[in-house]
Amino acid sequence: MERVPPWVRRRLPGGKIYFRVRKILRKRGLRTVCEEARCPNISHCWGEGTATFMILGEVCTRRCGFCAVKHGRPAPPDPDEPRRVAEAALEMGLSYVVITSVTRDDLPDGGAHHFLHTIEEVKKLLPSAEIEVLIPDFAGREENLKVLLQSPPSVINHNIEVPQRLYPRIGRPRGFYNRSLKVLEFYAKEGLITKSGLMVGLGEKIQDIKLALKDLVNSGVKILTIGQYLRPGFENLPVDRYYYPEEFQELKEIAKGMGFAAVEAGPLVRSSYRAEELYSEVLNFLGHSL
Repeated sequence: MERVPPWVRRRLPGGKIYFRVRKILRKRGLRTVCEEARCPNISHCWGEGTATFMILGEVCTRRCGFCAVKHGRPAPPDPDEPRRVAEAALEMGLSYVVITSVTRDDLPDGGAHHFLHTIEEVKKLLPSAEIEVLIPDFAGREENLKVLLQSPPSVINHNIEVPQRLYPRIGRPRGFYNRSLKVLEFYAKEGLITKSGLMVGLGEKIQDIKLALKDLVNSGVKILTIGQYLRPGFENLPVDRYYYPEEFQELKEIAKGMGFAAVEAGPLVRSSYRAEELYSEVLNFLGHSL
């Protein structure tokens, strides 16, 4: 594995709140992207009593070169999972609930109805909580995208991951980039707050990043996250280079100047990092712009 610079080294997990979160999740047999994707912020987020629930199993139907999540043939969705997610969120005392999933190309709706049921269960038990969902592309079908409009979350997040030029390198057809932009545009036109994220360090150039940011702004995205790609394992793509903290600050300023309402950029930033704070920033931004 590559030798990582000191500013991207991870903090060891531990502490009373961390172990409380783990106990709640284990008790209900729930998974989190924090563990499955080997997120570098697990000690920070769990230590503050938050976690990102990962529904629809632990096996993804796609094989992206950057991802640590298992791939293959997944099991059928667990119909009781939405209830257990809601109960865990209640026990954790969450005011902002973040839910994501593996990609389920094996399901006709891509898992959209399972997301809907999970949102509905959370709203039942925590009616005052805000909900953010980090969704797959649901095969890009409009009938699947419309499912979430039956009980819309506060924020819909869908990551483009990298600029379009790098899609073949990460194991995705170039066309998937435009599909993702259409997913984001669909929800933005429905009046929902949309969010997306980029990884850097996989061989992109600054002009690639700027083109991707322009595409996201034109698709109506309001919240952006930018983080350093960290190689999860030997089977994953190597890091091309590590960005300095100052470079992330420059990217944040570029993104803000292009029109994003809220931006978080940094070496360990991931899709759900400071999610509630970014949502508050957007509300303030939208309130001032009225």
